[in-house]
Amino acid sequence: MTDSALEMPIIDMATPMPGFPAHRQFVLVRLNDEGLLYAFTSVDNPKLRFLVAPPEPFFPDYAPEIENEVLAALNTKDPDRLLVMVVITAGVNETTANLLAPIIVDQDSRRAMQVVLSDSRLQVRAIMRREF
Repeated sequence: MTDSALEMPIIDMATPMPGFPAHRQFVLVRLNDEGLLYAFTSVDNPKLRFLVAPPEPFFPDYAPEIENEVLAALNTKDPDRLLVMVVITAGVNETTANLLAPIIVDQDSRRAMQVVLSDSRLQVRAIMRREF
């Protein structure tokens, strides 16, 4: 299913994002040519959007362990087809990423959910640096 106005695949939330129970469908809008920043934008209210990014360029060692319950909720058949996006908070002096609660998207089923990981070493406000 695509949103004809945006021509982008609609992503259905398997469970709503915390604090946003009414918003179940989102699209990923690319914000730069490199594909490093996206707006995870509500279909029902385009003013509701979250700045997200793939973690690899910023946190190359980040490898979250996804629980079997999450795979089942997303109807995942191939874990290699999961897209992991971290939620970004852009600040004046620093920009941080929430490594503890990434958004996981199954690229085949187009289902997603924000997952709170059980690894207590992961930071909610990890400072983002690009070293390339």
